[in-house]
Amino acid sequence: METIKTIVDEHISFRAQIFNLAKSDLIKTYRGAALGWAWALIKPMITLFVFWFAFTIGLRAGGKVEGYPYFLWLEAGFLPWFFMSELITGGAACIRKYSHLVTKMKFPISIIPTYVNISHLYTHIFLCVVTVILYMCFGYMPDIYLLQIPLYMLMMFLFFTVWALFAGLLSAISKDFQNLVGSLSQAIFWMSGIIYNVDTIQHSWVRLLLKFNPVTVISSGYRRTFIYKQWFFEDKVELLCYCVTLFVFTLGALWAYRRLRKEIPDVL
Repeated sequence: METIKTIVDEHISFRAQIFNLAKSDLIKTYRGAALGWAWALIKPMITLFVFWFAFTIGLRAGGKVEGYPYFLWLEAGFLPWFFMSELITGGAACIRKYSHLVTKMKFPISIIPTYVNISHLYTHIFLCVVTVILYMCFGYMPDIYLLQIPLYMLMMFLFFTVWALFAGLLSAISKDFQNLVGSLSQAIFWMSGIIYNVDTIQHSWVRLLLKFNPVTVISSGYRRTFIYKQWFFEDKVELLCYCVTLFVFTLGALWAYRRLRKEIPDVL
């Protein structure tokens, strides 16, 4: 509880700096590029086109899903992945990346993962708006199910902020941990149901195991919103699995922060 109080107090004391640093980080990401903010849209579109071409043209496995073109089904699952993929590896590297804040001034380490995630969240919100417009261009108008997108954003933001604090601290102590996370990122992608429906897996124990992966839960949630028209509470097992995983990683992050925060400046 003492560690939680410390982290909360740090966030309250530096609340203005959090949003200023997030804005600065976002500007720095696209500074110097001729197309600027357009890259926030171009990069995801290139990725989607490659997968659409591979599955629809190459493998010819891109039939309609629930009456929606396969491209839109793919887009719904990839939409949160663009945020999550950045934070899986970027979260693990965030404290090392901004080590100057820790070593050259008295700056609370717990703030770094928060403002990095907020910076990426701005881009994600922009992509969500573009996705809604894309669906409208195909003739699918916004409906009441879109109201649960902010909930999935919050779930995504909470978990990956906790993850970034946990992984960032361990990576600051050991570069091997950061390299391990980078090596596992592709495995997480292929085992998270981004390009397939987890509910169609035959083995029930595999489906249950995958639901402990927040990437699976959130990408499935976005598809429930855009494609399947289901509410977040309709799969209570999935929500419970997410809460268990979030709780475990929160305990890990609190332990790492309590044990390592005083050592980080010397290590970096």
